[in-house]
Amino acid sequence: MFIEIKANSDVPIYIQLANQLIEGIARGELKPGESLPSVRAFAADLGMNMHTVNKAYHYLEEKEFIQIVAKSGVIIQPNKIPKATADQKQQLADQIRPILAEGIVLKLSEEEMVDMLRELVRDIKEGIQ
Repeated sequence: MFIEIKANSDVPIYIQLANQLIEGIARGELKPGESLPSVRAFAADLGMNMHTVNKAYHYLEEKEFIQIVAKSGVIIQPNKIPKATADQKQQLADQIRPILAEGIVLKLSEEEMVDMLRELVRDIKEGIQ
């Protein structure tokens, strides 16, 4: 799996890393029960601070996408990730809403935004950045 961090992005590095790992899970590149590198090894491979990788891992653990097992390492959630709860759906809607509002202000039609969403879903599934 290829990880690309954009240093000049407004998105914190740990979120960029977490988001790319989430995409890897979504595409099936990272499979349930598969091990991830240790914090130290991953940080060295990516040329970033260990605390940044640790923060990304804990963010993913909070979302229950990974498990951090003391002295054993980090693994992709070995149990099937359940379908989104009503609260999780609402959290996603709350995050998407301002982006859609911005699209409306920029005079994008509903159809254009739906097409954009479909294209992004397809790109994620196909691994297109």
